[in-house]
Amino acid sequence: MSFIGKTGPDLKSLAPVAWLICLLLFNGMEAFAQDGDGNVPPAVEQDSDAAIEPSDSPQPVAAAGGIPDSEEAITQGRQLFNGNCKVCHAINEVVVGPALAGIHERRPVEWIHAFVKNSQKVIQSGDTYAVNLFNQYNKTQMPPFNFSDEEINSILAYIKNETDNPVQANSPAEAVDGNQQGGSGGGSGISSDYLAIIVAALLVVLLLVLVVLILVVAVLNKYLGQRADLDPADKEIVQGGVKVSDIVKSRPFIAFVIFLFVSILAKTVLDSLFLVGIQQGYQPEQPIAFSHKLHAGQYQINCNYCHTGVYKAKSANIPSVNICMNCHNTIKTESPEIQKLYSAVENNKPIEWVRIHNLPDLAYFNHSQHVNVGGVECQTCHGQIQEMEVVYQHAELTMGWCINCHRETEINAEGNEYYDKLVKLHNANTGEPFRVKDIGGLECSKCHY
Repeated sequence: MSFIGKTGPDLKSLAPVAWLICLLLFNGMEAFAQDGDGNVPPAVEQDSDAAIEPSDSPQPVAAAGGIPDSEEAITQGRQLFNGNCKVCHAINEVVVGPALAGIHERRPVEWIHAFVKNSQKVIQSGDTYAVNLFNQYNKTQMPPFNFSDEEINSILAYIKNETDNPVQANSPAEAVDGNQQGGSGGGSGISSDYLAIIVAALLVVLLLVLVVLILVVAVLNKYLGQRADLDPADKEIVQGGVKVSDIVKSRPFIAFVIFLFVSILAKTVLDSLFLVGIQQGYQPEQPIAFSHKLHAGQYQINCNYCHTGVYKAKSANIPSVNICMNCHNTIKTESPEIQKLYSAVENNKPIEWVRIHNLPDLAYFNHSQHVNVGGVECQTCHGQIQEMEVVYQHAELTMGWCINCHRETEINAEGNEYYDKLVKLHNANTGEPFRVKDIGGLECSKCHY
């Protein structure tokens, strides 16, 4: 048996091996790139001063004017003010209504109670101060608030504290705290620049592998070509080199191409099937160019002011024209977009907003349960809504996305007696944090019944 008889086939197989390495590396880079881009940044938590429902708990009252001075009262007052008053009032500047700094010194506490609960009744009684205030601010009607005297006093405590201790307001960017735990269920994303560097490095490695393979083939051919004991048939093989046509016609190459084609086709079909019903990124044009970036971001209007059902109902609900008109009967009245509001009122027709987030009928979701009880922030599901000029669907909102959130989100059971026994039982059996999955969050009947 000649020398070529053993080495010839190995030399001929070097080129197919090189092609296989190239294809596998390219395929691996594609999969890596898809995985890197698929990560979703963790959700961002809103300001802890977000609106809450008025509470019925009484506050300790100071002797002067009935206004409490405890930290608990001031905190509750700040929450009530941000959730209900901030859309029309500020402490030191005029918004829709007057600045409220020093209001406890300008008017008696009893008068403030009556005006907050029903301002129109006070105005219609002929109260001079109330009538002048009503006329000065373009006869804008202040909606009545069903607050207790203790809750109004806590708001006054917050206003008094802000009046006596003025501080510089935080910027909208500082109003968002990014330490939300759980939520989206996604890991930290890889930046596009970093990913591009990784792909470029892999391409360089691939190029070096190809160069090394070419050099190996050249050295072996040169070495074998210099041997004097080669048969004529062996010399023909060495000097003939590797033909691309032979590689393309070889059975291993054809089998690999077929396998690669079928794999890519199957992956494409499966990916398409998994995307059925997913509307992530859906961003329809709305009948009125409403900017969440302006209202929720720049002016920091609390979500609960427009979406009134978010704390107490299954659906957050779309605001009626009346809510828009609370401000826009005096603000930007000449704007073409605001004129659409007036037209809707005059023609007694609702604004036909286009729904963006739409779960299937077979899935039950309750906003109040998640937001009011669970303390889930709006951004967890809706993304950075305060930065969106035009709203789009941020999350997948698929079954897997929700289940992953239930697996990872920890429950804040502090101060909630409902969970005391469950927490005690959980801590007795495991040292892991108390999560939604531990209270039945993965049961089918939670969302499907």
